[in-house]
Amino acid sequence: MGASLQAVAGNKDRVGQAGATELLINPWGQSTGVFGLNTAQVKGIEGFKTNIAGLAFVEKTEVGVAYSRYLSGSGVGVNNLGLGQKLGDFGVIGVNVMSVSFGDIPITDFNNPEGQIGTFTPQFFNISLGFAKSFSEKIHAGIAGTFVSEQISNVKASGAAFEAGIQYVTGQRDNFHFGITLRNLGTNMKFTGSGFAVESEAPESEIYTLNRETPSEKFAMPTYLNFGVAYDFYLDENRLKDPESGPKHRLTAMANFTSNSFNSDYIGGGFEYAFREIFMLRGGYRYENDITNRSTGTFYSGYSAGATVQHRIGEKGPKLGLDYSFRPTHTPANGVHTFSLRFMR
Repeated sequence: MGASLQAVAGNKDRVGQAGATELLINPWGQSTGVFGLNTAQVKGIEGFKTNIAGLAFVEKTEVGVAYSRYLSGSGVGVNNLGLGQKLGDFGVIGVNVMSVSFGDIPITDFNNPEGQIGTFTPQFFNISLGFAKSFSEKIHAGIAGTFVSEQISNVKASGAAFEAGIQYVTGQRDNFHFGITLRNLGTNMKFTGSGFAVESEAPESEIYTLNRETPSEKFAMPTYLNFGVAYDFYLDENRLKDPESGPKHRLTAMANFTSNSFNSDYIGGGFEYAFREIFMLRGGYRYENDITNRSTGTFYSGYSAGATVQHRIGEKGPKLGLDYSFRPTHTPANGVHTFSLRFMR
């Protein structure tokens, strides 16, 4: 599945001080199959959540939808829509829209701690606009900005985050990949709204009331820096009767390190096997400090696996791709299932 080594943990003094952690969610089925360890070679609209430089590989048009199911039985899900469009030699522009649904949550207050007074539905939403360009066959780069919104009926917060990434390709068959990306560098956010106001009786008065508002603290975005390398092995390259047709079997090994500003750092490795670029299997392992200690509250167990089936419709028609991934979690979450469907021209 890929080896990993222990890394120095992130800044423990800042753990829990960041917000907008939905920006850390990757909703795409291909990259989550290797736990997002494909920083160096991610391609297409999946680059929005891994390395925006990968957007430069959109050949003409790419559209994708994805759904992830979190916390089985809780009603928590992640919906995602992505679009990339190449504009000739200018580059590729794209947009990605993601929302998190939490289902209906019971309303409770001081007088009704058991609820039974209605429900509310939080709305977590973000939209990203990105641009990527291939400066040569070797160098690809991209930038993106994301608007972030979190709200319930009487409390809301919003902010903006930015990211930039680069991918470098080299080797005799362009089979060595290196990638680096800085993500979620943005403005502070702060919750505001009438939900922080409490109406109470004025001191020494039975006539007047006071409306008191409790101020909330600002919080930062979950910034992180990603480094990744990958190498493609073409398993039947030396046995090809027709070299122009290319090898049937590809095996890509990858390794990745993530330096988190507010969480433990990650380090891990993975692989992807492809047959004629039609059928793919992948898996990975991502290590973080105390991942085996369930009492620390670590969500994921570290493993991931996934598969893809994609094929062109007709000789010159569009290509359709179906992706699936599974990431085991510590109980009682029962793992995270991710499905995505992509349309490419």
